[in-house]
Amino acid sequence: MEEVFRQAIKELEQQHPSVLATVIRTKGSTPQKPGAKLLVRQDGSAVGTLGGGCVEGDIWFAAKQLLRRHGPAEVKEYVLNEEIAARDGLICGGTMYFLIDPVYEPDQALPYVREIAGAYAGGKPVALTTLTRPPKGSALTVGNKVFFRENGSHEGTLGDEELDKVAGQKARELMPQGKCEYVALPNGAQVFVEAYTTPPQLVVMGGGHISKALTPLAKTLGFRVFIVDDRPEFADPVRFPEAEKTIVGPYDTGLAQFPVNANTYIVIATRGHRFDDTATEAAVRSPAGYVGLLGSKRKSLLIFQTLFRKGISDERIAAVRAPVGLDIGGRTPEEIAISVIAEILAVRFGGSGGPMKMDARLLAKAKEKAAVPAR
Repeated sequence: MEEVFRQAIKELEQQHPSVLATVIRTKGSTPQKPGAKLLVRQDGSAVGTLGGGCVEGDIWFAAKQLLRRHGPAEVKEYVLNEEIAARDGLICGGTMYFLIDPVYEPDQALPYVREIAGAYAGGKPVALTTLTRPPKGSALTVGNKVFFRENGSHEGTLGDEELDKVAGQKARELMPQGKCEYVALPNGAQVFVEAYTTPPQLVVMGGGHISKALTPLAKTLGFRVFIVDDRPEFADPVRFPEAEKTIVGPYDTGLAQFPVNANTYIVIATRGHRFDDTATEAAVRSPAGYVGLLGSKRKSLLIFQTLFRKGISDERIAAVRAPVGLDIGGRTPEEIAISVIAEILAVRFGGSGGPMKMDARLLAKAKEKAAVPAR
């Protein structure tokens, strides 16, 4: 999405109208999830993706038509039935909802788009809320917006003070991790809230073999990577070329030198129990949204006992992923690293971490259809 906004800035700076199409809601199996974007330029070209194939082509066409007739923002429902999905080789059968949002006055949108790009680049988190369905019986307009900042300031309105209040509460909740959420209210109103912040950060406490296998994976997936170890030969930029910063020093004071926030994932993989104690305590006292501890259940329980004695809350200790990672049966550092990064991604994207294997009902349906002669 970051590239979409960077390209949008270029279009707006040249005073070119454009359309931003966004997936705001999905049901069932779909090729993209909420937050995916496609920027359609005035010349008909585009950047970004909504999942490819028939989905993207149809929404792209609708965006160009909207721009041509100078129409208002609209929400489109797109049902991916089996025939449509099969036409483009997609194995899905869900429903997608799109906000097709035109920008006709570039000067009005440019300041907000620049702030969103700034949030990606390390600036303060921001959020954009958009009315996607007015309350029942209301004359409010789809596309009304409020732009929220971390300091509490905001600009714009959804058209109703109570709606603005609800949107603001949800925006503040989502800003720390840069997530998006579709909100349906009892009065029939629907609001899409998008928050933007820096890229996710991985702090690895300990520079051993598993850490060395983990950091390239994280870097490839767009994480900012930080390393802390009390041994110079392990907290070494040459050993960890993916790391943005390496700290040699105690784990508690070393962690304090990184920009830890709610969008930070900490993995504790030190060389011994007493170091794990110190590192885990520092991690749970930080605002990190994820803390994972490498090692056995027995070791983890001993460390938890220490944390309880030190007054760490039940909720914070219960949130620690220990042992860290998904159970894939791996044993080597590389295999363990994959299980750890898989769990981190599941937490980040809201996945269950379970298998996606089709159940017996779907297999039976496929067998039933296979028995019908092809036309």
